[in-house]
Amino acid sequence: MMPPRKHFFRLKNVGLGRRGFVINFSRNSAVLPSVLTFAVIVASGGLLLMIEKGMLNSMETPSPRGNSRRSDYLKKDHLDPASDAESQILQEIRNRTIKTMCGQKNMPHSVWSLSPLQRKTLLQHILVNDQHRFLYCYVPKVACSNWKRVLKVLSGALENVETNIKMDHKSDLLFLSSMKPEEIRHRLKHYFKFMFVREPMERLLSAYKNKFGEIKSYQEKYGAEIIRRYRKGHSNDGAVSGQDVTFAEFVRYLLDEDAEHMNEHWMPIYNLCQPCAVTYDFIGSYEHLESDADYVLQRIGAPPDVHFPERQPWYKPVTTETLHYYLCSLPQKLLKELLPKYILDFSLFTYPLPNTTTEYCRH
Repeated sequence: MMPPRKHFFRLKNVGLGRRGFVINFSRNSAVLPSVLTFAVIVASGGLLLMIEKGMLNSMETPSPRGNSRRSDYLKKDHLDPASDAESQILQEIRNRTIKTMCGQKNMPHSVWSLSPLQRKTLLQHILVNDQHRFLYCYVPKVACSNWKRVLKVLSGALENVETNIKMDHKSDLLFLSSMKPEEIRHRLKHYFKFMFVREPMERLLSAYKNKFGEIKSYQEKYGAEIIRRYRKGHSNDGAVSGQDVTFAEFVRYLLDEDAEHMNEHWMPIYNLCQPCAVTYDFIGSYEHLESDADYVLQRIGAPPDVHFPERQPWYKPVTTETLHYYLCSLPQKLLKELLPKYILDFSLFTYPLPNTTTEYCRH
Protein backbone atom coordinates (compact mmCIF):
# COMPACT_ATOMS: atom_id res chain seq x y z
CA MET A 1 0.00 0.00 0.00
CA MET A 2 1.30 3.43 -0.93
CA PRO A 3 1.71 6.17 1.70
CA PRO A 4 -1.39 8.38 2.21
CA ARG A 5 -0.09 11.29 0.20
CA LYS A 6 -1.91 13.50 -2.28
CA HIS A 7 1.20 14.04 -4.37
CA PHE A 8 2.87 11.13 -6.09
CA PHE A 9 4.77 10.72 -9.33
CA ARG A 10 4.24 8.94 -12.58
CA LEU A 11 6.63 7.67 -15.21
CA LYS A 12 6.92 10.11 -18.06
CA ASN A 13 9.09 10.15 -21.17
CA VAL A 14 10.89 6.96 -20.31
CA GLY A 15 13.87 6.68 -22.63
CA LEU A 16 15.67 3.40 -23.03
CA GLY A 17 19.02 3.37 -24.75
CA ARG A 18 21.29 0.38 -25.06
CA ARG A 19 22.52 0.99 -21.53
CA GLY A 20 20.72 4.17 -20.56
CA PHE A 21 17.55 4.85 -18.68
CA VAL A 22 15.78 8.07 -17.80
CA ILE A 23 12.80 8.57 -15.50
CA ASN A 24 11.01 11.89 -15.23
CA PHE A 25 8.56 12.23 -12.33
CA SER A 26 5.48 14.41 -12.44
CA ARG A 27 2.91 15.05 -9.74
CA ASN A 28 -0.70 14.10 -9.20
CA SER A 29 -0.81 10.48 -10.35
CA ALA A 30 -0.28 7.36 -8.30
CA VAL A 31 2.66 5.08 -9.03
CA LEU A 32 2.39 1.36 -8.53
CA PRO A 33 5.61 0.11 -6.92
CA SER A 34 5.68 -2.76 -9.43
CA VAL A 35 5.88 -0.30 -12.33
CA LEU A 36 8.90 1.51 -10.97
CA THR A 37 10.43 -1.77 -9.89
CA PHE A 38 10.09 -3.07 -13.42
CA ALA A 39 11.67 0.12 -14.74
CA VAL A 40 14.68 -0.34 -12.49
CA ILE A 41 14.91 -3.99 -13.51
CA VAL A 42 15.06 -3.02 -17.17
CA ALA A 43 17.63 -0.33 -16.40
CA SER A 44 19.81 -2.88 -14.63
CA GLY A 45 20.14 -5.04 -17.69
CA GLY A 46 17.56 -7.66 -16.74
CA LEU A 47 19.43 -8.94 -13.70
CA LEU A 48 16.53 -8.50 -11.29
CA LEU A 49 14.00 -9.74 -13.81
CA MET A 50 15.70 -13.12 -13.81
CA ILE A 51 15.66 -13.23 -10.02
CA GLU A 52 12.17 -11.87 -9.43
CA LYS A 53 10.33 -13.80 -12.15
CA GLY A 54 7.33 -15.42 -10.60
CA MET A 55 7.93 -13.90 -7.17
CA LEU A 56 7.08 -10.22 -7.31
CA ASN A 57 3.28 -10.41 -7.39
CA SER A 58 3.00 -12.67 -4.37
CA MET A 59 5.57 -10.85 -2.27
CA GLU A 60 4.48 -8.74 0.68
CA THR A 61 5.63 -5.15 0.31
CA PRO A 62 7.90 -4.08 3.18
CA SER A 63 7.60 -0.68 4.82
CA PRO A 64 9.37 1.99 2.75
CA ARG A 65 11.19 3.04 5.92
CA GLY A 66 12.26 -0.41 7.03
CA ASN A 67 10.91 -1.29 10.48
CA SER A 68 10.26 2.30 11.53
CA ARG A 69 6.80 3.85 11.44
CA ARG A 70 5.94 5.35 8.11
CA SER A 71 4.00 8.22 9.69
CA ASP A 72 7.12 9.44 11.47
CA TYR A 73 8.56 10.52 8.17
CA LEU A 74 5.38 11.71 6.52
CA LYS A 75 4.50 14.09 9.37
CA LYS A 76 7.56 16.23 8.72
CA ASP A 77 5.77 19.33 7.49
CA HIS A 78 8.97 21.17 6.58
CA LEU A 79 9.74 18.73 3.77
CA ASP A 80 8.81 19.57 0.20
CA PRO A 81 5.85 17.32 -0.70
CA ALA A 82 7.39 16.44 -4.06
CA SER A 83 10.78 15.36 -2.75
CA ASP A 84 9.08 13.61 0.18
CA ALA A 85 6.89 11.48 -2.09
CA GLU A 86 9.73 10.70 -4.47
CA SER A 87 11.90 9.56 -1.57
CA GLN A 88 9.04 7.38 -0.32
CA ILE A 89 8.70 5.69 -3.69
CA LEU A 90 12.43 5.05 -3.94
CA GLN A 91 12.39 3.56 -0.44
CA GLU A 92 9.52 1.30 -1.47
CA ILE A 93 11.37 0.03 -4.52
CA ARG A 94 14.67 -0.32 -2.71
CA ASN A 95 13.19 -2.38 0.11
CA ARG A 96 11.28 -4.68 -2.24
CA THR A 97 14.36 -5.20 -4.39
CA ILE A 98 16.63 -5.94 -1.45
CA LYS A 99 14.12 -8.33 0.08
CA THR A 100 13.74 -10.22 -3.21
CA MET A 101 17.41 -10.49 -4.07
CA CYS A 102 18.55 -11.20 -0.53
CA GLY A 103 15.97 -13.96 -0.24
CA GLN A 104 17.91 -16.09 -2.71
CA LYS A 105 19.62 -19.19 -1.32
CA ASN A 106 23.10 -18.14 -2.43
CA MET A 107 22.95 -14.80 -0.60
CA PRO A 108 24.14 -14.36 3.02
CA HIS A 109 21.30 -14.21 5.54
CA SER A 110 23.21 -13.13 8.65
CA VAL A 111 26.49 -11.59 9.71
CA TRP A 112 27.66 -15.01 10.83
CA SER A 113 27.12 -16.59 7.42
CA LEU A 114 29.65 -14.21 5.87
CA SER A 115 33.23 -15.26 5.23
CA PRO A 116 35.75 -14.05 7.85
CA LEU A 117 37.00 -11.33 5.48
CA GLN A 118 33.49 -10.16 4.60
CA ARG A 119 32.48 -10.06 8.26
CA LYS A 120 35.64 -8.17 9.23
CA THR A 121 35.04 -5.54 6.55
CA LEU A 122 31.41 -5.13 7.58
CA LEU A 123 32.00 -4.84 11.32
CA GLN A 124 34.82 -2.36 10.76
CA HIS A 125 32.37 -0.10 8.92
CA ILE A 126 29.51 -0.16 11.42
CA LEU A 127 29.64 2.61 14.01
CA VAL A 128 27.81 2.28 17.32
CA ASN A 129 26.00 4.75 19.56
CA ASP A 130 24.71 3.06 22.70
CA GLN A 131 23.05 6.16 24.17
CA HIS A 132 20.68 6.55 21.22
CA ARG A 133 20.73 2.85 20.34
CA PHE A 134 21.67 2.97 16.67
CA LEU A 135 24.18 1.47 14.23
CA TYR A 136 25.46 3.36 11.21
CA CYS A 137 27.32 1.63 8.38
CA TYR A 138 29.53 4.29 6.87
CA VAL A 139 30.34 4.36 3.17
CA PRO A 140 33.29 6.53 2.10
CA LYS A 141 32.36 9.28 -0.37
CA VAL A 142 28.73 9.26 0.83
CA ALA A 143 28.90 12.06 3.41
CA CYS A 144 30.45 9.72 5.97
CA SER A 145 32.76 12.41 7.41
CA ASN A 146 29.76 14.53 8.33
CA TRP A 147 27.95 11.56 9.86
CA LYS A 148 31.04 10.85 11.95
CA ARG A 149 30.92 14.44 13.14
CA VAL A 150 27.32 13.88 14.21
CA LEU A 151 28.28 10.73 16.11
CA LYS A 152 31.10 12.56 17.90
CA VAL A 153 28.73 15.33 18.92
CA LEU A 154 26.19 12.80 20.20
CA SER A 155 28.89 11.09 22.28
CA GLY A 156 30.22 14.39 23.64
CA ALA A 157 33.61 14.09 21.95
CA LEU A 158 32.92 17.14 19.74
CA GLU A 159 31.22 20.38 20.76
CA ASN A 160 29.20 20.86 17.57
CA VAL A 161 29.16 19.58 14.00
CA GLU A 162 30.51 22.84 12.58
CA THR A 163 33.69 22.82 14.71
CA ASN A 164 36.55 23.55 12.35
CA ILE A 165 38.88 20.61 12.89
CA LYS A 166 40.32 17.96 10.61
CA MET A 167 38.22 14.82 10.86
CA ASP A 168 39.91 11.92 12.64
CA HIS A 169 38.15 8.86 11.25
CA LYS A 170 39.16 6.53 14.09
CA SER A 171 39.38 8.32 17.43
CA ASP A 172 36.30 8.91 19.63
CA LEU A 173 34.28 6.48 17.54
CA LEU A 174 32.98 3.07 18.60
CA PHE A 175 33.06 0.32 15.99
CA LEU A 176 31.06 -2.89 16.10
CA SER A 177 34.27 -4.80 15.32
CA SER A 178 35.58 -3.94 18.80
CA MET A 179 32.77 -5.89 20.51
CA LYS A 180 32.25 -9.51 21.49
CA PRO A 181 29.92 -11.73 19.42
CA GLU A 182 27.09 -11.62 21.97
CA GLU A 183 27.35 -7.80 22.14
CA ILE A 184 27.24 -7.64 18.36
CA ARG A 185 24.17 -9.89 18.18
CA HIS A 186 22.31 -7.80 20.75
CA ARG A 187 22.90 -4.53 18.93
CA LEU A 188 22.09 -5.95 15.51
CA LYS A 189 18.79 -7.23 16.86
CA HIS A 190 17.66 -4.29 18.97
CA TYR A 191 19.28 -1.10 17.57
CA PHE A 192 18.08 1.13 14.73
CA LYS A 193 20.33 0.42 11.75
CA PHE A 194 20.91 2.78 8.83
CA MET A 195 23.25 3.48 5.93
CA PHE A 196 23.49 5.90 3.00
CA VAL A 197 24.11 5.11 -0.67
CA ARG A 198 25.14 7.04 -3.77
CA GLU A 199 25.04 6.53 -7.53
CA PRO A 200 27.93 4.04 -8.03
CA MET A 201 29.80 5.75 -10.86
CA GLU A 202 29.43 9.19 -9.27
CA ARG A 203 30.89 7.82 -6.03
CA LEU A 204 33.72 6.16 -7.97
CA LEU A 205 34.59 9.36 -9.82
CA SER A 206 34.46 11.35 -6.58
CA ALA A 207 36.97 8.94 -5.03
CA TYR A 208 39.26 9.17 -8.06
CA LYS A 209 39.26 12.97 -8.18
CA ASN A 210 39.76 13.31 -4.43
CA LYS A 211 42.36 10.62 -3.77
CA PHE A 212 44.48 10.99 -6.88
CA GLY A 213 44.00 14.72 -7.33
CA GLU A 214 44.47 15.89 -3.74
CA ILE A 215 45.84 13.21 -1.38
CA LYS A 216 49.59 12.63 -1.61
CA SER A 217 49.55 9.39 0.36
CA TYR A 218 47.14 7.86 -2.17
CA GLN A 219 49.22 9.10 -5.06
CA GLU A 220 52.30 7.46 -3.59
CA LYS A 221 50.67 4.19 -2.49
CA TYR A 222 48.19 3.55 -5.29
CA GLY A 223 48.92 6.07 -8.03
CA ALA A 224 52.55 5.12 -8.56
CA GLU A 225 51.69 1.42 -8.67
CA ILE A 226 48.86 2.01 -11.15
CA ILE A 227 51.13 3.95 -13.50
CA ARG A 228 53.88 1.34 -13.32
CA ARG A 229 51.38 -1.41 -13.99
CA TYR A 230 49.29 0.12 -16.77
CA ARG A 231 51.32 2.83 -18.48
CA LYS A 232 53.67 1.65 -21.20
CA GLY A 233 57.35 2.15 -20.53
CA HIS A 234 56.95 2.79 -16.79
CA SER A 235 56.96 -0.73 -15.34
CA ASN A 236 60.41 -0.25 -13.78
CA ASP A 237 60.26 3.52 -13.24
CA GLY A 238 61.10 4.11 -9.58
CA ALA A 239 60.67 7.87 -9.96
CA VAL A 240 56.93 7.72 -10.71
CA SER A 241 55.05 10.09 -8.40
CA GLY A 242 51.51 8.89 -9.05
CA GLN A 243 50.12 12.40 -9.40
CA ASP A 244 48.77 12.05 -12.94
CA VAL A 245 46.87 8.77 -12.95
CA THR A 246 44.26 8.88 -15.70
CA PHE A 247 40.71 7.74 -15.10
CA ALA A 248 41.16 4.97 -17.67
CA GLU A 249 44.26 3.71 -15.84
CA PHE A 250 42.33 3.77 -12.58
CA VAL A 251 39.51 1.74 -14.15
CA ARG A 252 41.97 -0.83 -15.51
CA TYR A 253 43.31 -1.19 -11.98
CA LEU A 254 39.78 -1.74 -10.62
CA LEU A 255 39.09 -4.44 -13.19
CA ASP A 256 42.06 -6.44 -11.92
CA GLU A 257 41.07 -6.02 -8.28
CA ASP A 258 38.87 -8.41 -6.34
CA ALA A 259 35.95 -6.45 -4.86
CA GLU A 260 36.49 -7.88 -1.38
CA HIS A 261 40.10 -6.66 -1.30
CA MET A 262 39.54 -3.16 -2.67
CA ASN A 263 40.28 0.03 -0.78
CA GLU A 264 37.14 1.17 1.04
CA HIS A 265 36.84 4.34 -1.04
CA TRP A 266 36.08 2.38 -4.20
CA MET A 267 34.90 -0.93 -2.76
CA PRO A 268 31.27 -1.59 -3.80
CA ILE A 269 28.74 -0.45 -1.21
CA TYR A 270 27.32 -3.96 -1.11
CA ASN A 271 30.64 -5.38 0.11
CA LEU A 272 31.06 -2.64 2.71
CA CYS A 273 27.65 -2.86 4.37
CA GLN A 274 26.28 -6.28 3.34
CA PRO A 275 22.57 -5.34 3.13
CA CYS A 276 21.61 -9.01 2.83
CA ALA A 277 23.37 -9.98 6.06
CA VAL A 278 22.13 -6.91 7.98
CA THR A 279 18.49 -5.82 7.87
CA TYR A 280 18.80 -2.05 7.74
CA ASP A 281 15.85 -0.09 9.04
CA PHE A 282 16.61 2.80 6.75
CA ILE A 283 18.73 3.27 3.63
CA GLY A 284 19.12 6.93 2.81
CA SER A 285 20.59 8.34 -0.37
CA TYR A 286 23.13 11.02 -1.19
CA GLU A 287 20.62 12.44 -3.65
CA HIS A 288 18.14 13.13 -0.79
CA LEU A 289 20.79 13.74 1.82
CA GLU A 290 19.21 16.69 3.63
CA SER A 291 15.72 15.25 4.12
CA ASP A 292 16.96 11.70 4.77
CA ALA A 293 19.50 12.91 7.33
CA ASP A 294 16.81 14.94 9.08
CA TYR A 295 14.63 11.85 9.26
CA VAL A 296 17.42 9.76 10.80
CA LEU A 297 18.21 12.42 13.41
CA GLN A 298 14.54 12.53 14.40
CA ARG A 299 14.29 8.74 14.41
CA ILE A 300 17.27 8.25 16.76
CA GLY A 301 16.06 11.00 19.11
CA ALA A 302 18.96 13.39 18.58
CA PRO A 303 18.76 16.64 20.59
CA PRO A 304 17.13 19.53 18.67
CA ASP A 305 20.40 21.46 18.52
CA VAL A 306 22.17 18.62 16.68
CA HIS A 307 21.84 19.01 12.93
CA PHE A 308 23.52 17.48 9.91
CA PRO A 309 26.50 19.64 8.83
CA GLU A 310 26.21 21.89 5.84
CA ARG A 311 28.41 21.16 2.86
CA GLN A 312 31.84 22.77 3.20
CA PRO A 313 32.46 25.69 0.78
CA TRP A 314 35.61 24.04 -0.57
CA TYR A 315 33.76 20.85 -1.53
CA LYS A 316 33.63 20.25 -5.28
CA PRO A 317 30.63 18.07 -6.16
CA VAL A 318 30.63 15.70 -9.11
CA THR A 319 28.20 17.22 -11.60
CA THR A 320 26.17 15.35 -14.19
CA GLU A 321 28.27 16.98 -16.89
CA THR A 322 31.54 15.92 -15.25
CA LEU A 323 30.37 12.32 -14.86
CA HIS A 324 29.20 12.31 -18.48
CA TYR A 325 32.61 13.53 -19.64
CA TYR A 326 34.61 10.93 -17.72
CA LEU A 327 32.40 7.95 -18.56
CA CYS A 328 32.18 8.86 -22.21
CA SER A 329 35.96 9.27 -22.39
CA LEU A 330 36.45 5.64 -21.38
CA PRO A 331 36.89 2.99 -24.08
CA GLN A 332 33.61 1.08 -24.40
CA LYS A 333 35.39 -2.17 -23.58
CA LEU A 334 36.51 -0.85 -20.18
CA LEU A 335 33.07 0.46 -19.31
CA LYS A 336 31.41 -2.84 -20.24
CA GLU A 337 33.77 -4.63 -17.86
CA LEU A 338 33.53 -2.01 -15.09
CA LEU A 339 29.74 -1.88 -14.64
CA PRO A 340 29.39 -5.56 -13.61
CA LYS A 341 31.80 -4.87 -10.74
CA TYR A 342 29.14 -2.60 -9.26
CA ILE A 343 25.99 -4.29 -10.55
CA LEU A 344 24.71 -5.11 -7.06
CA ASP A 345 25.02 -1.45 -6.08
CA PHE A 346 23.05 -0.42 -9.16
CA SER A 347 20.42 -3.11 -8.71
CA LEU A 348 19.91 -3.25 -4.94
CA PHE A 349 19.87 0.50 -4.46
CA THR A 350 17.78 1.25 -7.58
CA TYR A 351 20.23 3.25 -9.65
CA PRO A 352 19.86 2.99 -13.45
CA LEU A 353 22.91 2.02 -15.44
CA PRO A 354 24.52 5.09 -17.07
CA ASN A 355 23.73 5.93 -20.65
CA THR A 356 27.00 5.83 -22.58
CA THR A 357 25.73 5.11 -26.06
CA THR A 358 27.71 6.68 -28.87
CA GLU A 359 24.84 9.00 -29.71
CA TYR A 360 24.45 10.11 -26.09
CA CYS A 361 28.16 10.70 -25.63
CA ARG A 362 28.34 12.99 -28.66
CA HIS A 363 26.30 15.62 -26.81
